[in-house]
Amino acid sequence: MSRTPHRAAPLLRAWRNERGNAAILFALATPVLLGGAGLAVETSFDYLSHSHLQSAADAAAYAAAIESMGGSDAATIRAAAAQQAGANGWASSGGALTVNNPPTSGPNAGAANAVEVTLTSTTPRFFTAFFTPQPLRIGVRSVAITQTAANACILALNKTASQAVNFQGNTTVNLNGCDVVSDSVATDGINVWGSSIMSADCAMSSGGVANHGGMTLSGCSSPITQAPRVADPFINLPTPTPGQHQNIPNGNPHGVQQLQPGSYNSGMTLQGSVNLQAGVYYVSGGGFNIGSNAVVTGSDVTIYLAAGANVTMNGSATVTLSAPSSGTYSGILFFGARNGTGINKFNGTPTSQMTGDIYFPSQEVDYQGNFSGQNGCTHVVADTVQWTGNSNIAVSCANMGMTPIPARQAVKLVE
Repeated sequence: MSRTPHRAAPLLRAWRNERGNAAILFALATPVLLGGAGLAVETSFDYLSHSHLQSAADAAAYAAAIESMGGSDAATIRAAAAQQAGANGWASSGGALTVNNPPTSGPNAGAANAVEVTLTSTTPRFFTAFFTPQPLRIGVRSVAITQTAANACILALNKTASQAVNFQGNTTVNLNGCDVVSDSVATDGINVWGSSIMSADCAMSSGGVANHGGMTLSGCSSPITQAPRVADPFINLPTPTPGQHQNIPNGNPHGVQQLQPGSYNSGMTLQGSVNLQAGVYYVSGGGFNIGSNAVVTGSDVTIYLAAGANVTMNGSATVTLSAPSSGTYSGILFFGARNGTGINKFNGTPTSQMTGDIYFPSQEVDYQGNFSGQNGCTHVVADTVQWTGNSNIAVSCANMGMTPIPARQAVKLVE
């Protein structure tokens, strides 16, 4: 009896051959699969590292813009950027930080209100380390700008003084469309005292605001305290050159005495009727003094007080002065030396009018006069400000050549 061969044998052999082929294919494909998986993991890690570095750059640019807004120098701006970058995970070892103020590239290149931060860092390789041992270097960039929401009419630059801006006595001061600002961290950086009345859009202090009088704010619900400092708006204003030597003639001539711009080495004491011709008056060796009942006029004038010279105006004097509306000293009526000391007293009759910026970055200004400039255009930027006169002051003074003084500002990331 013959026996039929088993049909399953060829199938079994074929199955065994296919299983062997699959094993071979799997063995060949495994490195590719593992490499793909490793590359995917590494790509995800690199993306995450880049995102973290971008966040650090954004924080650094924001901090740098705040310091720039407060008038800090380049070293302080960079230190603030580095501190925030480090706090947000950036490691200085193996990386680099660059701060440009203003930016050197992009749509905000050259913008004075912008700060650019670039960060680089290294991240380890995983799968690609088989091809190169060098770590991957990544770089990011961020740009922040400051935007002005309101401008100031009065700014005290002193960083620590009590009552850096002080309204006292029976004074009534109306700041129309502008803020009063103090850079002092004192709890009473702005002080309104006694019977004084101060109306403004807002009061903003790097420290606190003490209202023991009549403060009315129309542009903010309450004073802004612990605010970032406002930068000196005229910090880059150049010191005038003395110019041609001049003297004030002796005696009291009939009519109006005409004075020429130039250097007054023995100060300027003005009596009677005096007109200042247009130009820069460089006053040293004495003060700029206006006597009782004097009538002093002048258009397109800038009066510079060298160290040791101060302003004193008698309350019975009538003073009508205006700053240039163009040129280097556009809008600057009085300019005190940056190393000057002492007190500058501004007084006069209610018909007096001083149009322009009163700028004494290292000295006190006592504003005692019951007057302001044309259309209210008198702004005061000084180390400290004491106000006892009655005045109406406005912020819309561009047609007088005056530069706005930024007050309330915001920082925004734009790139």
